[in-house]
Amino acid sequence: MLDRFQEYLTQQHLLPSGAKVLLAVSGGRDSVCMAHLFSRADIPFAVAHCNFHLRPVDCDRDQAFVRQLALDYGVPFHTTGFDTRAYARSSGMGIEEAARHLRYEWLAGQCREHGYPVLATAHHRDDSIETFFLNLFRGTGIAGLHGIRPSSTICGIALVRPMLCFSRVDIDAYVGRHHLAYVEDSTNSELDARRNRIRHQLMPLLRELYPSVDSTMEANMQRMADTGQVFDAYVKDLQSTLRHSGRSPFGFDYFYYSLAALAALSPRSTLLFELLRPYGFNAATVADLMAQLPVPATGSRFFSATHEAVVDRDRLLVVRRKDPVPPQVEVRTLPHGELPSLGRGRAPRAVEHVDADLVRQPLTLRQWRDGDRFMPLGMEHLRLVSDFLKDCKLNAVEKRHVHVLVDPDDRIVWVVGLRIDHRYRITSATRSVLRLSLMG
Repeated sequence: MLDRFQEYLTQQHLLPSGAKVLLAVSGGRDSVCMAHLFSRADIPFAVAHCNFHLRPVDCDRDQAFVRQLALDYGVPFHTTGFDTRAYARSSGMGIEEAARHLRYEWLAGQCREHGYPVLATAHHRDDSIETFFLNLFRGTGIAGLHGIRPSSTICGIALVRPMLCFSRVDIDAYVGRHHLAYVEDSTNSELDARRNRIRHQLMPLLRELYPSVDSTMEANMQRMADTGQVFDAYVKDLQSTLRHSGRSPFGFDYFYYSLAALAALSPRSTLLFELLRPYGFNAATVADLMAQLPVPATGSRFFSATHEAVVDRDRLLVVRRKDPVPPQVEVRTLPHGELPSLGRGRAPRAVEHVDADLVRQPLTLRQWRDGDRFMPLGMEHLRLVSDFLKDCKLNAVEKRHVHVLVDPDDRIVWVVGLRIDHRYRITSATRSVLRLSLMG
């Protein structure tokens, strides 16, 4: 098994020469086997363990076991504990998702802090097959049908899985042959309820029906991975063709797709999912968007955990989710006799001047609302702010960032950064001036 282990490391190019590897060790047989193989292969390593405090007595036992394991090998030991249930509640995640997020964030941080270029986990072939079925049943693109890949990156750190060449039977036999002590992972029943049912109910049935199912699934997943490489290259080219980037004057980046181009995709559902998947949009959300194509209603919004897609006329805008931040506006009375020149243009401006004698103070800042009206500079009749913003060609996301400066009677003096109200403009009769300026 050691020879297979070393051969797999070489074939998959998993470890840089001389790299010291951080091993994620739960104390279960898989990670104990991995640590033993690393030791026998004379590969420098350190051990890291997460205590999720899901079953305090058992979790503390596991932590103590792994601490002693690291001491026995004479390698550095890193450990931490989490209030996983509290984090799951506060973040809206399930227990398994919360534990995974906490685990990898911390492990990646340990790699950066201590200079480990590679993180290793003890996932094996059976884990990969179970992952295939988990992804298949909950819905996935082709990337979810690869199973677990030998290497990837997570939180900016190289993550390798050197045990994927072994089955659970292989590992059990190795642990027994070398009389390795281990603990039963106390968090399994908490973290992997669906996986455990696939492991203990579905897989035994499949092995009864198809005795070679493990090797067949391994070959199938490799073919999926190969097909995925071709498909990913096509999607990458499609992204570069269809996606257009933009920078808002309100300080955020966005990109957009032509709705007509999205409607013309074939197969539309699969390709639309792949275009939006990198931004966290799931199959259900993409299906909602699909149902509205080719002409979804302007203003329709679709959400992932990190991004928002908004229909804006003939485009689908995608932006990172972030609440609008009120601008900082300075209102200052200019010294007597310091008057700006007349004839200012109507283009968007970060600094404006108004007649101080015509403006009731104090001025306050708020977001614009439906029904707001003002008299844009250069006009002599009131207009809806919504119509004015449409004329300014602001997209649906930018409109949410628009603020107005209003007097105590809630009359708009300035649509901030865009236009002052005509009634407060400087004229030849102006004697005192307010300077309105966007800060930063």
